[in-house]
Amino acid sequence: MPICEIDPWRSQYFENVTCPADVFIPTEDSDAWLWNPEYRWVYDKLAIAASQALDSAPHGIQPDRYPVFSKPIYNLKGMGVGSRALHSQEDYQAAYQAGHMWMPLLVGEHVSSDVALIDGVPRWWGHANGIPGKDGTFDYWEVHAGAEPQIESSVGDWCRRHLGGYSGMANLETIDGRIIEVHLRFADQWPDLYGRGWVEALVALYERGVWSFTDHVDRVGYSVVLFMPHGTHYRHPPPQIINRVLALEGVSSVQITFHEGLAPEQHAMPPGGFRVAIVNCWNLAAGREARNLLRGHFG
Repeated sequence: MPICEIDPWRSQYFENVTCPADVFIPTEDSDAWLWNPEYRWVYDKLAIAASQALDSAPHGIQPDRYPVFSKPIYNLKGMGVGSRALHSQEDYQAAYQAGHMWMPLLVGEHVSSDVALIDGVPRWWGHANGIPGKDGTFDYWEVHAGAEPQIESSVGDWCRRHLGGYSGMANLETIDGRIIEVHLRFADQWPDLYGRGWVEALVALYERGVWSFTDHVDRVGYSVVLFMPHGTHYRHPPPQIINRVLALEGVSSVQITFHEGLAPEQHAMPPGGFRVAIVNCWNLAAGREARNLLRGHFG
């Protein structure tokens, strides 16, 4: 297993790729933090905002205008935990929490960009934009085909300025082209949608410091997400349901994204729902059909 993957539903993407035993490739922010001490500052979201001259401060410094977006300064579990928009001083006072910050409430396209870096210089990009659901959830992600020149220019410049000396993958989330989060890893939700040979190129990057994959993703893909209500102890679907989903034309993979043996409250989930499944596909209609099949089980 070349990728240090703690989520068993994502091992399917990496288990058949050969890799030396001494090559460690993170998919979790906790591992990336431990293995990259010189660059772990990027997990400080207040520092990321300051690096772009965005008006921001920790809770305790009151905003002078609203709306703003509030979130933890550090959140190595992701999933939008503890984040919310604040529209007034009353909202701010009610939401005050030590260890949280506020920044502008950005409006525009939310893009997750994976970038292969060698000494801080981008060598490859993959982009996906999230179609939001409610309260921190996403309906689906669209994995782009081709380049995103504006993001690659501005975010690439940021990488050159701030990540010199770093070689490996980085994931940067932007809204309207401005960086809101940086991770020293890739998005392990959809590596199958990047194309055949991408995981092998990933291993070579960490093993030998080279990158040889084609320039951009060659076709649009979708990562369709199923959220269910909080509070229920859900069970994994039986194999026959998974096989029905995988048999749909255009479906690439299915992930059941929770630990059946853990209580629901022990999972990091956004306020808007409990994520139970993800369907990766090249046909959005097929992804939605697959989601409906799975919803029937969890329903």
